[in-house]
Amino acid sequence: MRAAAARVRRGIAMRQSSCREMSRRALKIATRKAAQSLRRDKINNRISKEVAKAVREGGANTASNLQLAAVLQRARELNVSKEIIERNMKKAKDTENQSFSEILYEVFGFGGVGIVVEVLTDNPNRSACQIREVVKKCRAKMAGSGSVLFDFKRAGVLCVKAAADVSADELFVAATDAGAEDVIEPPEDEEASLEDRVFKVITKAEDYIPVKSKLVEAGFPISVDSGLELVSNAQVEVDDEAMELNKGLMEKLLELDDVDAVYSSQKA
Repeated sequence: MRAAAARVRRGIAMRQSSCREMSRRALKIATRKAAQSLRRDKINNRISKEVAKAVREGGANTASNLQLAAVLQRARELNVSKEIIERNMKKAKDTENQSFSEILYEVFGFGGVGIVVEVLTDNPNRSACQIREVVKKCRAKMAGSGSVLFDFKRAGVLCVKAAADVSADELFVAATDAGAEDVIEPPEDEEASLEDRVFKVITKAEDYIPVKSKLVEAGFPISVDSGLELVSNAQVEVDDEAMELNKGLMEKLLELDDVDAVYSSQKA
């Protein structure tokens, strides 16, 4: 009887453990899907504002408005729908005196981490108030101009999908030969699919296009998330608590419509 009862208890414990593992896996998958959805929304939102800005400043004729032509080319590369582009071109032509400002806000995160918030907005006062409110609620601090930004540089970031046939060594050789500064391997995550895992090839801003062209010619799968970003010169390693606090802060900032990107010096 006792042996039978023990077997039953072990069976129940194993099923409970299996259920917990399945729940953790499902949560990770849901979190990744939510992050992908937010990233897509941010891309669409940024392109929408760039289209409106370009039309307001130079008109809707791409033959004479090279800024608009460049934005539309990038929109095609990022698979932004034609409906979104046309809606924002019409909105820009119909709206009087609308102008957009590109602004960088600096934040002191947790564990000595610096955070830079990139904004393209038609209402700087609204953006500043919303960002300050999020920072205050998350118990972080706004930083003075240059206090954080001095540690960042504008660089090209090419996201190369970690497909089954992509060799880290071959990518490193091809990237450095093409003029890249560094190749960052994907973080270790047993639950992540190949689609979610990417190598990051870092280039100087002016070398982004030629390096990208050479890697594409070499057959490496480049993600549409690639582009110019702010990259920290010295990444900071923090404990688990600070990492979670910074993650929560950056997620809340990204939820703001005016915020297009958030960069940090935190080591992944």
